[in-house]
Amino acid sequence: MDLNKVFVIGRLTSDPQTRTTPSGQLVASFSLATNRVWRDKNGERKEDTQFHNIVAWARQAEIIKQFTTKGSTLLIEGHLQTRAWQDRNNQNRRTTEIICENLQLGPRPANMPGGGGSFYSKPPEKNSADQEEKSPQTKVEEMPSIDLDDTPSEIKDEDLPF
Repeated sequence: MDLNKVFVIGRLTSDPQTRTTPSGQLVASFSLATNRVWRDKNGERKEDTQFHNIVAWARQAEIIKQFTTKGSTLLIEGHLQTRAWQDRNNQNRRTTEIICENLQLGPRPANMPGGGGSFYSKPPEKNSADQEEKSPQTKVEEMPSIDLDDTPSEIKDEDLPF
């Protein structure tokens, strides 16, 4: 059995670069940094940062272009793909990239509109005058109340509906 599946959660190292292919397909390229922290055998804290090149196509490229900037947190699910080409000096080059299959946006950085580091933000409150104009009047029914003093203290078999 073979499996080529990658999950990474990290931060964009720069604003994503988007371009359109000759056939009109939008593609986004960006780098994601992931950190790993551990303690060595002497108890010293160690940290390692890895940089992952990621490519997203079509609708996912649109989402990345519209909603992310440098520092944005993303969860990327995809697969590894290695491609080869020749550079300007006719040297053979290879690079391995993550091809994005699914993505999830993380909390927005504080410098983005609506940001502040929370996964969930409270929707803006609507002006009551605006709400009345846009939504039809709905009648609100009062919840029935139960007065415990009116309930019988004993339940009889004939009172049961089944």
